[in-house]
Amino acid sequence: MEGLYLYCVRDKTEGNTLFSIKGVDGKRNVFTLPFRELEAVVSGVSVEEFDSETIQNKAQEDLNWIKEKAVMHESVVEEAMRKENEYLGLIPMHFGTIFKEEASLKDTLNKDYEKIKLVLDNIRGKKEYSLKVYLSDKKILEQTIKEANEVIKDKEREIASSPEGMAFFMEEDLKEIIEREMNTELNNIMDSLFETFKKHSVDSVRNKVLGKDLTRLDIPMVLNAAYLITGEKIEAFKNETERLKQEIQKKGFSLEYSGPWPVYNFLK
Repeated sequence: MEGLYLYCVRDKTEGNTLFSIKGVDGKRNVFTLPFRELEAVVSGVSVEEFDSETIQNKAQEDLNWIKEKAVMHESVVEEAMRKENEYLGLIPMHFGTIFKEEASLKDTLNKDYEKIKLVLDNIRGKKEYSLKVYLSDKKILEQTIKEANEVIKDKEREIASSPEGMAFFMEEDLKEIIEREMNTELNNIMDSLFETFKKHSVDSVRNKVLGKDLTRLDIPMVLNAAYLITGEKIEAFKNETERLKQEIQKKGFSLEYSGPWPVYNFLK
């Protein structure tokens, strides 16, 4: 059975409605379906291959299939976004959004039309950028804490003048103090970074920090943020990231940013 896979909904555009890449199944063309002042970016799919039950089974049995199809989905959304000009808005859909027929898709667009228009009004002319920070050298942060913290300095002096047996237990206490102070300083630095970039955005969000199993890096992520930025602020945002990238590197951190992305984090 043939259905329609929905990638995103955007403001209606003029001109060529065909896309340069194939749809999520790797075979069918991607095209647009106009509806009033909107258009849906879709492609034909086999409903049996992409229904919710099949996707759930694949998520448990074949993660490579899920990853491959999710990348294809995102590629279509990104091309749809690149076709925009700065005055258009685009709402990305989640992976696996399927309609069995064109009529049911248009019924949904009609039912949610005012809500969709309101969201588009809020995000039109804005782009999402992500900011990720990693603790690349924990020893640098630890040394910074030791040099600046008087409590730690006093404890080190006390240990140096204590008998060997007593010093062992005091060193264990010192490790706990250093770890606690490092966590406090880490949180303060990340809070400050997050707030610094807010001034360039109209909205911002701190997302869940990703583990090493997802980042595939040996160093821990310590900040995962997203910012919604208007066109005239993007250059200032990029300049700020480049400036702070050098500054926090000296403190044992690495910073990276990417974008523009579809506004997944700001669909209110």
